Amino acid sequence: MADDKQPSVVVISAHSGDFVWRAGGALALYAERGHGVRIVCLSYGERGESQGLWKQEGMTLEAAKEGRRAEAEAAAAALGATITFLDLGDYPLRIDDAALDRIVAEMRTAQPEVLLTHVAADPYNRDHNAAHEATLLARQVAQAAGHDRTTAPIGAPQVLQFEPHQPEQCGFVPNLLLDITPVFDRKRKAMECMRAQSHLLRYYTDLGLRRGVQAVRNGGAKSIVQAEAYQRVFPLVGDELR
Repeated sequence: MADDKQPSVVVISAHSGDFVWRAGGALALYAERGHGVRIVCLSYGERGESQGLWKQEGMTLEAAKEGRRAEAEAAAAALGATITFLDLGDYPLRIDDAALDRIVAEMRTAQPEVLLTHVAADPYNRDHNAAHEATLLARQVAQAAGHDRTTAPIGAPQVLQFEPHQPEQCGFVPNLLLDITPVFDRKRKAMECMRAQSHLLRYYTDLGLRRGVQAVRNGGAKSIVQAEAYQRVFPLVGDELR
């Protein structure tokens, strides 16, 4: 880690809205604690994730990109995060070697403690699968001592998969329920920025409430109202059974 006191979080988001709905609470929480929070959007989601924009007369692909970029930048600011756009296109998302190198460079710059990304197998949206695979491959390359000797290798950051839209179809089994109650107002503000997908605001507000109930039932504080669900890729390491 670049700074033991302020380890960073890096999010690899297939589209420019994914990080908001699924991990906005975690990003706001870490930002408030003084950690570096970096978002890497592989695409703007201009073709398949901009329903509201395409209802406007005369909409073009470039205008959709501009609209989605503005929304995502406003959402990132609300969460206290920095954001980078790779503009790789969506539906389908294709990640070539040059794009992979850019993701690796982002990881080496940030030296993350945690990586957040999509699940491995989403049958509804293969762009999410591509983002997951790119995250694991970039993590591997970023750890290599012989890759780009001008930058330092990363350690072994945990990879947390955030909750997909239909978890039961994606093999998603959460093993972390994160209390985001103290920062939910910031997440809601970020969600409200995503006007091209405004239909999702109620869904993810309600989902957070359900996960909050589950967090309390699983031993969390009774004050928990809103939570986000995550599934670890790698095991925890410790000196006690828990």
